[in-house]
Amino acid sequence: MQVMERIQAIVETQPVVLFMKGTPQYPMCGYSHAAVQALRRAGARDLHTVNVLEEPEIRANLPRYSNWPTFPQMFIHGELIGGADIIGELLESGELQRMVAEALLQ
Repeated sequence: MQVMERIQAIVETQPVVLFMKGTPQYPMCGYSHAAVQALRRAGARDLHTVNVLEEPEIRANLPRYSNWPTFPQMFIHGELIGGADIIGELLESGELQRMVAEALLQ
């Protein structure tokens, strides 16, 4: 499977997915750590993540797929939501909790 098709399959089959550096248990950058913490605070316990450090093809091509240059990147139902700053803003506004709850119920 081509890498762009793999990315598309991941974002379309997972209700919430975070492409990050490292894992939720061992994030490898502060932004990935902040995104995971925000998602956990919003109620995303069984978060699907992709460690882009272990997936160099995804790391190289995801910015082209999403038109977003940095990591982490969060998708809900196939739609790019954004990176750590946006995730944090959504948490503070209460919107992230609603988005995660709706995504995980569907």
